[in-house]
Amino acid sequence: MKPGTIRVRIYEINKLLPYFSQLKLKDITSKRYQDALNDLKDRGYSDSTREGIHLTGKMIFRKALELELIKKDPTEFAYLKKDKKTIEQLEEEEIPKYLEKEELAILLKTAKKQGLELDYLIFLILSYTGIRVGELVALKWKDIDFVNQTISFTKTYCNPNNNTVKFLLVTPKTKKSRRKVVVDEVVIEALKDHKEKQEKISEQLGDAYNNQHFIFAKTERQPGYPIVIKMVQLRMARLLKRANLNPELTPHSLRHTHTSLLV
Repeated sequence: MKPGTIRVRIYEINKLLPYFSQLKLKDITSKRYQDALNDLKDRGYSDSTREGIHLTGKMIFRKALELELIKKDPTEFAYLKKDKKTIEQLEEEEIPKYLEKEELAILLKTAKKQGLELDYLIFLILSYTGIRVGELVALKWKDIDFVNQTISFTKTYCNPNNNTVKFLLVTPKTKKSRRKVVVDEVVIEALKDHKEKQEKISEQLGDAYNNQHFIFAKTERQPGYPIVIKMVQLRMARLLKRANLNPELTPHSLRHTHTSLLV
């Protein structure tokens, strides 16, 4: 199980503990479990959060049933109460947020002219490949084939505490996420330009540069270590503001942008 999944499961278990930690398994009835789900709704937890908590609850009690610790699964007929959504809310959910072609051009132009270090390359690759931010941060130079103009995505970056030196590289979200993508000449040229600059910085810093061959590596504090995902999110918020674009967009919106451009 990946660190991110473990973190989510622990969070969900902690939401169930106040209701059941003082009870024996056999004393947790269907009504008690349903009351807990209802109370979580009254406390303001979103539908998606409660769905996750309920999923974890089902996993726990079905394991208890399998081990013959209980005779009946109290989650079997449990359900989540949901509010009826307005037409506006449904429409907003159905339409993913993304940039139109002209808006993307403005974002990239702003990143090139007013962006901070790495900004242009970050958002160029995100929008031209549709990859997840974790996959972007995990990229190493060996993943780039300059001759055939491809980028291989075989791993993703995991760092829940945004601690630069305490990161993990794990397998992608799904098996299909491992892939090789052909990219435009503009991406290859931007990568070549960045590689030259990075090599010069590495030479200048010498042993102070922790060279693990990451493409998106820091150059000031803790040079050589990969940038954190939070930085990409903050950088995009800054550029959206400067470009006068929708401030609600996130780096993941560029994944939807890429899809819309393909269509």
